[in-house]
Amino acid sequence: MSVSVPIKVLQKSEGYIVTWETFDGEIYRGQLIEAEDNMNCQVTDVRVQYPNGRVARMDNVYVRASKVRFIRLPEIMLNASLLQSKWIRGGFTTERRGRGRPPMDRGEPPMGGADPPAAGSWN
Repeated sequence: MSVSVPIKVLQKSEGYIVTWETFDGEIYRGQLIEAEDNMNCQVTDVRVQYPNGRVARMDNVYVRASKVRFIRLPEIMLNASLLQSKWIRGGFTTERRGRGRPPMDRGEPPMGGADPPAAGSWN
């Protein structure tokens, strides 16, 4: 089984400061030590903010992927080579788009061979 691009980008973020928000409303921010293939993460030097506003510090935290609402990665990951591939930016879209018809240039009659209606005609 191959690892998907989001997981590869998360694994490339190891060593950087990353932020997680859980479904419980807790926000974890710390240095990512390890990201597993199932997106479970081990974090060190963690600052936790609870939904009631209380803040705590922890040495190590194991964040389970099924409890995470979203992950905020460092800005430097925007330049990751994995995110620069054509698959991520739009999926290899070249000139061929739509229903398989060739592109229509300005001034050409529409598909079907009929001439466009003359200006001012309301047929």
